[in-house]
Amino acid sequence: MTTNPLLDFSGLPRFDAITHEHVTPAIDTLLEQARATVAQLEAPMEEVNWDNFVTPLDQIGETLGRAWSIVNHLNSVVDTPELRAAYNANQPKVTEFWTELGQNEILFGKYKQLQASAAFASLSPARRRIVDNAVRDFRLGGADLPEDKKERFGAIQEQHAAVSTRFSENVLDATNDYKLLVENELELAGLPDDVKAAARAAAEKAGKQGFEFSLHFPSYFPILQFADKRELRETIYRANATKASDQGTVFSKKEDWDNTQNIVTLLKLRDEEAKLLGYANFAEVSLVSKMATSPDQVIAFLEDLARRARPYAEKDLAELKQFAREELGITDLQAWDVPYASEKLQERRYAFSAQEVKQYFPEPKVIDGLFRQIQNLFAVEIRPDTASVWHQDVRFYRIERDGRLIGQFYLDLYARAGKSGGAWMDDARGRRADAHHVQTPIAYLTCNFTEPAVVGGQAQPALFTHDEVITLFHEFGHGLHHMLTAVDELGVSGISGVEWDAVELPSQFMENFCWEWEVLEHMTAHVVTGEPLPRALYDKLLAAKNFQSGLQTLRQVEFSLLDMHLHYDYDAASGQSVQQLIDSVRAKFALVIPPAFNRFQNSFGHIFAGGYAAGYYSYKWAEVLSADAYAAFEEARALGPDASTETGKRYLQEILSVGGSRPALESFTAFRGREPSIDALLRHSGMAA
Repeated sequence: MTTNPLLDFSGLPRFDAITHEHVTPAIDTLLEQARATVAQLEAPMEEVNWDNFVTPLDQIGETLGRAWSIVNHLNSVVDTPELRAAYNANQPKVTEFWTELGQNEILFGKYKQLQASAAFASLSPARRRIVDNAVRDFRLGGADLPEDKKERFGAIQEQHAAVSTRFSENVLDATNDYKLLVENELELAGLPDDVKAAARAAAEKAGKQGFEFSLHFPSYFPILQFADKRELRETIYRANATKASDQGTVFSKKEDWDNTQNIVTLLKLRDEEAKLLGYANFAEVSLVSKMATSPDQVIAFLEDLARRARPYAEKDLAELKQFAREELGITDLQAWDVPYASEKLQERRYAFSAQEVKQYFPEPKVIDGLFRQIQNLFAVEIRPDTASVWHQDVRFYRIERDGRLIGQFYLDLYARAGKSGGAWMDDARGRRADAHHVQTPIAYLTCNFTEPAVVGGQAQPALFTHDEVITLFHEFGHGLHHMLTAVDELGVSGISGVEWDAVELPSQFMENFCWEWEVLEHMTAHVVTGEPLPRALYDKLLAAKNFQSGLQTLRQVEFSLLDMHLHYDYDAASGQSVQQLIDSVRAKFALVIPPAFNRFQNSFGHIFAGGYAAGYYSYKWAEVLSADAYAAFEEARALGPDASTETGKRYLQEILSVGGSRPALESFTAFRGREPSIDALLRHSGMAA
């Protein structure tokens, strides 16, 4: 077993050596070691303290967590039948262990003993918070339950993990399976040349003539945005909106990819878990560890935001319908027309196109500009580094301050078969430190952008849309939160222990810099001429920043309310289907109603295969925090460069550095000098009264 790379924690993960055959032996070994440690910690102790109790439990979590994190990551970015089988075979064992640990009454009692001891007051604030969080999590893990209910609680956790994984696999399989072959280039009128080139390359790779499109975002969305042929837009919209659903079997011919029952099962399991724990619904369980205090508070926040946004959204939609009717001849605007008509309206109103802007964002220049901004804001240096990786396109970097390593990250930018869609940051290793050693944090930063095109045998630089640049900055915000932490305790360093509805603050904060001229002029260069983004084009881009912000805000509120109501007051026993609940929320809050065949929920991985169940509202909640935090920089900029520098230092010190070592509201108040206000968000969104 000493040769198993998943058991080597001496340095970076050995991705070049890990195979699916290593998974089961490594996980079995780590579980055996973990259970042996737990047995030792269950024995009577004269005194329960940090060193003899919490530290060895931390070690269990780190070794097992790091190994399983690697397996989970590989399953997301290089999915193969063998790896998937190994993942699915071991996930129940890992889930069972964590469930057992979360229900261990002896360990729970010792945490409470430590919390009540005289020594507790002498612990650092970070350590006290870890103990408090542990007591809370033991209660949420069912440690207070009687034995018969514990057994059922454990079964729920295992089934939930398995069904969530199946949900994700169905989405991935349906996405990978779908191919749209267009043989006649005339049918692709309106599509940018680089999009057609990528589609032609995909067809050639598959041994076909013509242009092949998939349901990966960089492939299908340009059709919705640019294709003049309405039937083509409808075809790709329908395929994407029905994947992994009962409607999607028309395209996939795979009924077992339908997530409809998986959604029902997950909602029932979550509701049963909540009832076992003594809560009325799963939304209440979800909010125990968040900033928001109740589902009603969240719903009131979202409905208030909807009321504020609705007049602007109504104006957005009326303008779009009028333009589509008068300029495009579309009298019955459908869901597959909205991106196309919106792009045309934006081009007409602001005299530029997204495709025109895209030519100024070649990947090398964007990455260099991103790194430059991070270095200027936080007084660090980012340098290329060396590590084994899981795919040839992945790169590795190190972050230093004053020549000292403080963090490292993997950057995996391009969409490909076998890789889950979307963009995310995950931690490969957290920061911890003692008197003898500092373990620096490592992050995975994953996106799904269009890979570089090959023209005449030569790879061209990948070109990013401005939206993709924003996505890149967003994920780096998460990464910086993880990597720039100064907390020494693993349980609350970086993003660990941060309330879920505050964890988006640093990511959304970074998005703001994608609109600053001083930033963009250093991260743009035309792919042909090398000229930076012209100031006149920047001014147009900025003028269009809040284009349809009312509609976009309502859309996010709609998704957030759907999520909250599904986990708060939805009752499957009443006979109401999930689709009927969704329809009722849309009828009240949405202006753009999707067609009846739309099954977006069947691929809504955030809440059914991620950590956002009864928490999707966190994006808008944290956007209030991030907009207000960025407003501090706007205010400082007016006072001069010294004030801006000082503001950057305070943001690093009070937000990023402290991680989860104190409540997020305390961190925000320490930075801003007051509690958050919604005013900056409304102003930045063009919805201020």
